[in-house]
Amino acid sequence: MKDTNRPIKLGMHTYTLHLSGLGESWGFQEDHAFEQSINLLELMDLAVEWGLDGLHITNVDLVTLDPERLAEVKAAAEAHDLYLEYNVSFNAPCDPRVNSTVKDALLNAKAMGADLVKFSLDIERPRPLYGTCMHPDVMRQLAVRYDEFKESLPLLEELGLTLSIENHCDAYADEVIWLVKQLNHPQVGACVDTMNSMNVLEGPEACIEKMAPYANCCHFCDIELVVDPDGVHSYGTSIGKGDLDCAKILRTLREKAPLDRITFEVEYEIGNETLEVAREKEMQACLDSIDYLRNTLKVGVREVNQPVNAKA
Repeated sequence: MKDTNRPIKLGMHTYTLHLSGLGESWGFQEDHAFEQSINLLELMDLAVEWGLDGLHITNVDLVTLDPERLAEVKAAAEAHDLYLEYNVSFNAPCDPRVNSTVKDALLNAKAMGADLVKFSLDIERPRPLYGTCMHPDVMRQLAVRYDEFKESLPLLEELGLTLSIENHCDAYADEVIWLVKQLNHPQVGACVDTMNSMNVLEGPEACIEKMAPYANCCHFCDIELVVDPDGVHSYGTSIGKGDLDCAKILRTLREKAPLDRITFEVEYEIGNETLEVAREKEMQACLDSIDYLRNTLKVGVREVNQPVNAKA
């Protein structure tokens, strides 16, 4: 049993402001990308104002992987006293800017001062989807990922980094756990996303219960479920305003996961709104989430420099 009263730092996945050009432009054709209205260094200023302890960032936020840029980001994070986590994919379905090899991701993470690298697996699942957990087609792909991670374990040790494998929108909890167990390394664990399991027809509570003991990273999300004549839809929403029991999820993580950080993530939908209006609502969803996590769930250790509902 973990210390349920231990302090847990609060970080933000930059995808929370994806309409503002951060994180990743997901769900569109490859030639579509939102223009940045906030850059990474400006976001670091905001993170301190909002009382965040760290940021979970991508290649999109970095803009370039030139050594000078990575050094600049490292210096800025240290000056802001922010931890950095690095989020990469192997073969992202929409935004190839976030792709990386394992070796390059580890080297770039070290250069920018990140201490954890989170990987999506980008598994191509067979259809129909139901009942495909540990399917032979999936296991062949997981074996390839195993080889890629295994080859880089000596480099992981040399750089002193942590590696985290996510139940992204294409992986079951048992598949991630299998891969973590096969790698069997103290610096390798799982990134549990609190809503992604829905995309493979796996219940969030069962997924979180399974993955928590292996979790060294967490994407803390909430969703609103809507049923209408066109089907069942899930929409990203401010943490605490959706249909997930966020308080119960946090209790489970405190009790079972070896975590000292929570990374929140909001996936605000642009819908039929103008980009300008959607960006304003996206920002408010971000601020509402910070307020709920800090003041209701008591996550975060940094003091807030201004009210979190202040306009950015």
